[in-house]
Amino acid sequence: MDLFDTLKARGFVADCTDEDAVRKLFATEQTTIYIGFDPTADSLHAGSLVQLMALAHMQRAGHRVIALVGGGTAMVGDPSGKTELREMLTNEKLELNKAGISAQIRRFIDLDGEKGIMVDNASWLLGLNYIQFLRDVGRHFSVNRMLAAESYKIRLEKGLSFIEFNYQILQAYDFLELFRRHDCRVQMGGSDQWGNIVAGLDLVRRLGPGEVYGLTSPLVMTASGEKMGKTAAGAVWLDTARLSAFEYFQYWRNITDADVGRFLRLFTFLPIPEIEALEALEGAGINQAKEKLAYEATLIVHGQDAAEQALAGARAAFAGGGAKTDIPTLEASLPCPILDLLVDSGLCKSKGDARRQIKGGAIKLGTDKAKVTDMNLVIGPEHLDDEGSVALWRGKKNTVRVVAV
Repeated sequence: MDLFDTLKARGFVADCTDEDAVRKLFATEQTTIYIGFDPTADSLHAGSLVQLMALAHMQRAGHRVIALVGGGTAMVGDPSGKTELREMLTNEKLELNKAGISAQIRRFIDLDGEKGIMVDNASWLLGLNYIQFLRDVGRHFSVNRMLAAESYKIRLEKGLSFIEFNYQILQAYDFLELFRRHDCRVQMGGSDQWGNIVAGLDLVRRLGPGEVYGLTSPLVMTASGEKMGKTAAGAVWLDTARLSAFEYFQYWRNITDADVGRFLRLFTFLPIPEIEALEALEGAGINQAKEKLAYEATLIVHGQDAAEQALAGARAAFAGGGAKTDIPTLEASLPCPILDLLVDSGLCKSKGDARRQIKGGAIKLGTDKAKVTDMNLVIGPEHLDDEGSVALWRGKKNTVRVVAV
């Protein structure tokens, strides 16, 4: 199976500007490919994993990859997928964000300067002369065509700011710069970036000039129709300061049966035959496949030690005891209403959600998992074990250890 077919088999291909040409390019030449990541937060989340894994597969196949950290474009804000203007970030916040996501990108690709490099588009965007840029680059863009792009059409209904309107031009210019500086021939991204990618191809062909290509990956949705990487408590962050390795493990361990095979293909490096064998498991055996997915996904992001500790912690939690230090912990001053603890722990989004979960019988307490029926229950010292803690459960798999302080 060649690289393009491998990407297809794993679910990384949505649209391609010229599939035959890209297939041939990947098979016959060492090619330079780039994907951009705007530092809008100090951590990436699971929604970025498809692009990170795509870069990793390209590099493992012998191609040169560029991870672009958008220190310049993040100052403008990509309107794609957003219903309102993104927060305007300070320079100090941008620097912190760039440092955070740069460290995470390094876990997926080798940035040795040859097989992979990292660049910041602030190095060429911030020094542009605006009038000269409009004359040299802006004149090649049709406003009518830009407004036809899906990302702009959606925003026009609620209001599109002029600063956001410039985003497509800046991303297109990134491709031109990378083509000129590094002979970058392929831009990859999520399917919501199709309009921006095509604009970049057109600009390179006009001003490069050169033959370049675009390849997008699908925006991954769960089998239930929800955006992948979202939970009741929020985004599935890659930074342990935002989400522990155990909680990250649990996210993958708790996915629905229908998503297992697809996510094994996208978010692990397991060979396809091994994935097919895990897909074939039925009944209780599907839990083996989920555990393998959770372990491999955690291994890539957090390393072997964290993955093994999370695995041990998960098995202990399901067994009702064991390695408590591997289970997420909430320090709380007791006595405290259970509704507050459920919200503070992230097990429930709000007190209203907590009440609904209690009413539905989903909330349990302690190692014996006693069902909570009293919405006014106050957790006090009498609920604690010998180590001064008590386990709170939402369903069978989500647990937090409450420690009295």
